[in-house]
Amino acid sequence: MNDLTNKYTLIDGKVVSASVLVDVKREIEELKLNSIIPSLAVVLVGDDPASQVYVRNKKRTCDEVGIRSIEYKLESTVKETELLELIGKLNNDNDLNGILVQFPLPNHINKQLVINEIDPAKDVDGLHPINAGKLLNQINGLVPCTPQGCMIMLESIGINLSGKNALVIGRSNLVGKPMAQLLLNANCTVTHAHSKTNNIEQLTLNSDIIIAAVGIPNYIKGNMIKRGSVVIDVGMNRISYTKDGIIKNRLVGDVEFDSAKQVVSAITPVPGGVGLMTVACLMNNTILATKLQHNINQ
Repeated sequence: MNDLTNKYTLIDGKVVSASVLVDVKREIEELKLNSIIPSLAVVLVGDDPASQVYVRNKKRTCDEVGIRSIEYKLESTVKETELLELIGKLNNDNDLNGILVQFPLPNHINKQLVINEIDPAKDVDGLHPINAGKLLNQINGLVPCTPQGCMIMLESIGINLSGKNALVIGRSNLVGKPMAQLLLNANCTVTHAHSKTNNIEQLTLNSDIIIAAVGIPNYIKGNMIKRGSVVIDVGMNRISYTKDGIIKNRLVGDVEFDSAKQVVSAITPVPGGVGLMTVACLMNNTILATKLQHNINQ
């Protein structure tokens, strides 16, 4: 088959996330019948431009689905003890169901200490060690949003995951590690790679599913991908290029899309892919947290 005629499925984050949000809205309406209004507290430290955009997107989506959102803006010079004190107050506020601290944090604040302080029942990022342990042991809990979104995208194309060779590239606590665990829980044979892995091409060419979350622009090329594979590109990298003598910026993934689409059976775009799912799954986690706190069966 001529590479230029390869037929592939574009896994559209806008479409799949909209489906998730439809379910979220339905569950919110059911909760409101019991006088329960899900609520989410978002804590933003400093004035990082990307973080500000993410927080605005989260607030807008909360408004769309009917989640009450409360934003706490702190100066970048805030003391670590002051941030921990705020989290403690939010933990004890029975009217709040979810707590999200937007990362990154200033260098003088210990990220893990902040994560540990959040009540695991309100940890909508799914990063608390207790929630990580629940995922490892397949106990119902709060799962990190981006890996959760990746699994929903895989489900959206009807792929049978059992027995598939899945490669996760990236080892962060936010994406890579929980992603590998979710795939393992779904009966995939999982290989875990990262930026220091030697001969990555040997692994990619043997994989039915590739989850790229390494944070290197266009790291995976089309000639590194086995024909018919499914690729989920978590990367969100801003690169510069010159057009008509003008320097411009654009977002690209960890996978070189134009060459990859010639060989894959399905792939996510960047932008317009996993990023939208992350926000949708944050809404989903807020609903799950609300239900867990009110002892409502899942």
